[in-house]
Amino acid sequence: MCEIIWHGRGGGGAFTAARLLGVAANFENKYALAFPTFGPERRGALVLGFTKLDENKILDRSEITAADFAIVLDETLFSNDVIKSLKPNGILLINTKDISKYVSTCKNVIGLDATSLALKILKKPIVNTALLGAFLAISKEVSLKALENAIKKDMKASLVEKNIELLKASYESVNV
Repeated sequence: MCEIIWHGRGGGGAFTAARLLGVAANFENKYALAFPTFGPERRGALVLGFTKLDENKILDRSEITAADFAIVLDETLFSNDVIKSLKPNGILLINTKDISKYVSTCKNVIGLDATSLALKILKKPIVNTALLGAFLAISKEVSLKALENAIKKDMKASLVEKNIELLKASYESVNV
């Protein structure tokens, strides 16, 4: 089973990313479970999204405490707790302009300036589909086509084209 924790802020798309990844897995006949957890229900509050992907039916519906991937949508949310939430060989994917700040803290870290990409393409600092593209490039858990289909199925029609463009741009920009 592949387990992913999304670290974001309310209204920033962390749970949407978790859900889109689950929908994409279903397009490939995989099982998926996506769910959020959050404190105060307000924009800007800490939100955790969880995605579980597997070839077999997922029976464990508990929060993820040891993830294969931790994806940080807002680098101000980075803390030792993010690192502690990873399995020993887990990968940290973080939205940052400067990855050097994190290399000493985590042995498997990949950075992407998702905010700049999102501002360029969406004209808004919404980074969830950018980080989904980076996650796909790193993990190969689902195909790019499956995630495009998930975006088409799950997002408003007016958002689809630009989000697919952002997904592809981030997918192509990650060097692994």
